[in-house]
Amino acid sequence: MPARAAQDDYDSPWKEAVEHAFPEFMEFYFPDASRQIDWARGHRFLDKELQQIVRDAALGRRHVDKLASVTTHTGEEDWLCVHIEVQGSMDPGFARRMFVYNYRIFDTYDRPVASLAVLADPDPEWRPDRFGYERLGCRHSLQFPVAKLVDHAADETALLGNPNPFALITAAHLFTRRTRRSPAARLDAKRRLVRLLYERDWTRQRILDFFSVLDWMMRLPKELEQRLWQDIEKIEGERKVKYVTSVERLAIERGLQKGMEQGLEIGIEKGIEKGIEKGIEQGRAQGTASVLLRLLNRRFGPLSPDITRRLSQSTPEQLEIWAERVLDARAIDEVFAEN
Repeated sequence: MPARAAQDDYDSPWKEAVEHAFPEFMEFYFPDASRQIDWARGHRFLDKELQQIVRDAALGRRHVDKLASVTTHTGEEDWLCVHIEVQGSMDPGFARRMFVYNYRIFDTYDRPVASLAVLADPDPEWRPDRFGYERLGCRHSLQFPVAKLVDHAADETALLGNPNPFALITAAHLFTRRTRRSPAARLDAKRRLVRLLYERDWTRQRILDFFSVLDWMMRLPKELEQRLWQDIEKIEGERKVKYVTSVERLAIERGLQKGMEQGLEIGIEKGIEKGIEKGIEQGRAQGTASVLLRLLNRRFGPLSPDITRRLSQSTPEQLEIWAERVLDARAIDEVFAEN
């Protein structure tokens, strides 16, 4: 029986993708709206404010929500709010939630609000785009634009040839759903997308940013993930670039940051200064050990019980030393050498 693919996680990679390239997101999914925005004047995300606005609303599971302030070419308004929802599954309360968020954002900022929805579910018939009611002669309603990812499945060639990064993200989403029960097919699809990513005339940082999104979205079993990284090394050899090491270093940094955040939460819950310091140390060690374990598996294959035990019992300082060594080590013994 083929190995079961790791459970897919769409929320975080979608948020990261929107943050990396918001103008391109708008251009790909909502071109009419994008043309009306003066991108030269910049944009600002208001996610913390959005969470505060909706924190007391029991409105069901969200896929992704983003809130940004932008300006238009018309000059009629200094700025307006753009509210984005990416919905991953059919939800009978989705249109109502869009309605509620829209008027709450308007009430908070007293500015026009444009609510836009990307529907990432597989049902081509489900297209909620409005909500409202009428009572005693009073009518209140919201109609909002909708982009449906499954609509792109019919023309894969155009999708893969589109230079917009969200064409690749859309392809990754569709391929991920299509290959839920076939890890081998997912490996082939992911390899294809990664090669296209390297062929784009993008900056190094943009390639790293969207590689991270694709890698997170299209998860593979460990043995196939190892094969993918071997293929990536070949691609980089062909193109005479070296981004894999940078991606691994980025993973270490993110793991450390996540661990420190988790540690801080532990400390705050304890409510004492020593608890905070201890929580940060514990969280940092957990984050480093988790990322280091993943990197070692990628570079050298399955680990022995002895190495796994050493990772779980080591100090944060020792883990950081090993994490730095793994980037250049040719064999696993070099990572754990005494000197």
